[in-house]
Amino acid sequence: MASVLKTTHHGACPHDCPDTCSMVFEVENGKLISVKGNADHPMTRGGLCVKLKDYEKRHYHPDRLLHPMRRTGPKGSGQFEQISWDEALDEITTRWKAIIDEYGPQAIIPYSYLGHQGLVHGLNGGDAFFNKMGATVCERTFCGEGSCTAWLLTVGPTAGLDPESYVHSKFIVIWGCNSVSTNLHHWHIVKDAQKRGAKVVVIDPYRSRTAKEADWHIAPKPGTDGALAMAMMHTIIEEGLQDQDYVDNYTVGFSELAERVKTRTPEWAEKITGIPAEEIRVFAREYATTQPAAIRLGVALERNFGGGQAIRAVTCLPALTGAWRHVGGGATQFPVWEHPYKFDVISRPDLIPEGTRVINAIQIGRALNGEMNLDVPIKSMMCWNANPVTQAAETDKIVEGLMRDDLFLVSAEHFLSDTASYADIVLPAAMGAEMEDMILSWGHLYLTYNEKCAEAPGEALPNNEIFRRLAAKMGYQEDNFKWSDTECLENYVDWDSPACEGIDLDYLRQHGFARLKVGTPDDRAPHKAGNFPTPTGKCQFMVEGATNFVAPPFRQMYEGFQPGEPIDSLPDYVPSRESPESNPTLASDYPLNIISPKSHGFLNSCYANIEDKIKGQGEQFVMINAADADMRNIQSGDKVRVFNQRGAFEGVAQITDDVSPGIVVATLGYWRQLNKGTVNCVSSAEFVDMGHAPTFTDNLVQVSLAS
Repeated sequence: MASVLKTTHHGACPHDCPDTCSMVFEVENGKLISVKGNADHPMTRGGLCVKLKDYEKRHYHPDRLLHPMRRTGPKGSGQFEQISWDEALDEITTRWKAIIDEYGPQAIIPYSYLGHQGLVHGLNGGDAFFNKMGATVCERTFCGEGSCTAWLLTVGPTAGLDPESYVHSKFIVIWGCNSVSTNLHHWHIVKDAQKRGAKVVVIDPYRSRTAKEADWHIAPKPGTDGALAMAMMHTIIEEGLQDQDYVDNYTVGFSELAERVKTRTPEWAEKITGIPAEEIRVFAREYATTQPAAIRLGVALERNFGGGQAIRAVTCLPALTGAWRHVGGGATQFPVWEHPYKFDVISRPDLIPEGTRVINAIQIGRALNGEMNLDVPIKSMMCWNANPVTQAAETDKIVEGLMRDDLFLVSAEHFLSDTASYADIVLPAAMGAEMEDMILSWGHLYLTYNEKCAEAPGEALPNNEIFRRLAAKMGYQEDNFKWSDTECLENYVDWDSPACEGIDLDYLRQHGFARLKVGTPDDRAPHKAGNFPTPTGKCQFMVEGATNFVAPPFRQMYEGFQPGEPIDSLPDYVPSRESPESNPTLASDYPLNIISPKSHGFLNSCYANIEDKIKGQGEQFVMINAADADMRNIQSGDKVRVFNQRGAFEGVAQITDDVSPGIVVATLGYWRQLNKGTVNCVSSAEFVDMGHAPTFTDNLVQVSLAS
């Protein structure tokens, strides 16, 4: 009888989620057999979300890509033949060299995002390779850059309120975040605070899973959060509820802000948001007078044209009320600002040739189909850690571009995704337990290590190994193209940073995670006496000469903080581009606002091809109010078509009062090849007011019975 060898190993969830869970891998004879949450981790607490609880099954799913493949049928047909790695790499590099010879390197564009959050194999893992090539820079601003720009203008690169410190909060505002589905492990801490007497307020245009568990749900119309925040500041100042000592000593621009908000009354905001003026006043009073007060800023806040200014207004509130004085007071955006990652070493922006053009990933469809009138056309794209056909806006334009016969598409993937189905060469990529990495966290203050403990099935390779081999084929000689994954981790983190005191790679290998040395959840109040990492050292209600910029670390850092176009020196409400109020002509054809939050059972488009996850999530649905359904003769369970001038998708009607009249909700992540369109078929690729962030919830649609 063969012996059975069972071992356990430290793992980390690689997905695009603020929780970055510490996991325990159980391996039997070299095969991953189970995954569970690390019980010792103060946020993971031994539990995983519904997406990850059987993560090992994804590693060995029968549809997983196991070998390099070459397309044999029409693009999108899914017809491929198996080839060797040498054949695949030779074909890729031969084609790229020919394109470079004829058109120059900017005819090639990389396309990646947070399908993997590792420092080595994740978002920035291929940057150095393509920067060395001189390829077009792909600006990646899918999630958070509007928020980051507003946050940095106001309070600077601070991690702000520790997510674990919410246990000490007395008044908690979850603003534009469905924590139960997308930030579950922080929600457990919020619930602990709630049990201790904290009041939990959720601000969301529809009654999400999180809103249903709150003490108070406030539902502004989509894209009107900035008006709500401005009216809150009006009430706080008008009624003298501000912490004037804190304002005088630790803020800039109070008098100008006070003048601005004089006319931003609750009555003014009621007409915009739909929230009764008196409810706004009560909310502002309770927030200002119940300390410690905490605000968890959700990414959804940025996803309308005025999203940057809305986040800027919300970010002013803790300083106005002095909430920063307290442990458990202040606001949380992305704690990643205090993580000691060395993005300049990871991405090597110094390798980018001067004058290299930048194309934004959100607008890749426009770039591929010729709408941008580029001087040098895009002749090749490599896609990894991303599935733009499902996740990016203006999907039909992307498909049109990927169907071009003269576009050479390379995809490194786990499955034959919507995007990979259009590829000329598909490369099988390794999964979490099959590679060493440290997983970036944008949602807490821990470093999280992932050990390679299982061999990848078939011929799948880690992303970084794919780029090492491509670099060798292209003749790139820089040291970083030869580093092992371990050497990458040794170089990608500033281990000499004060935040890493007592922490090194050996420590992480032994313990799996480590909290950064930035105070404890029970004593951290980083801005009790100001000390904001801004040019003034204060919270900046006003920024003279304010300019728009795309904030690192979520993009290539070659531009850093170079200014863009001028923006308002003060926060304010900026209307949406597409709403019945701002665009009545468009609304005459497409009268409904659509919100497209993330799905509870999928992680972006990950798991949306796996049968049991689809069963748990349910088929694509469209939540609609009875008033809107009745006028369209729609019954619950009917197949409906959601459409606008950009495209259409189909789903099953769910008639519910969880959404107000004039709003429909359909979650994203569903695969196009398994459904009739997806939510992003109707999404605009226009930017919000700051940071080139996307307008995923600034879209008008019509709904009808499907034919």
